[in-house]
Amino acid sequence: QVQLVESGGGLVQAGGSLRLSCAASGRTFSSNPMGWFRQAPGKEREFVASISWSGVFAYYADSVKGRFTISRDYAKNTVLLQMNGLRPEDTAIYYCASTRAVYSGSDSPTSSLEYDIWGQGTQVTVSA
Repeated sequence: QVQLVESGGGLVQAGGSLRLSCAASGRTFSSNPMGWFRQAPGKEREFVASISWSGVFAYYADSVKGRFTISRDYAKNTVLLQMNGLRPEDTAIYYCASTRAVYSGSDSPTSSLEYDIWGQGTQVTVSA
């Protein structure tokens, strides 16, 4: 069974850091783009970051650019999201996602509609 499991969420003060991890099981995701999305209460799910299957190309939402970094660990079949300079507006449930569709090594989707495998999410809360 294909599964994505997120971890690393928690409560942190504004300005602090967290590192989210998404562990994949059931199949290798080394040939697939991976993405992170988030959903705050009362809001729609929004794109945070994505990374190509090559691991070379990463894309970020403007709201997190310069503060968040997405990366891949192929040996562990894991994707990471390092979050620095956290703000209260970053508070949300963070979801990891992947897609079984074929993409080039320089591309990774930024729309949730293009992802078909999702984790259960991990809560990130940033206090002022």
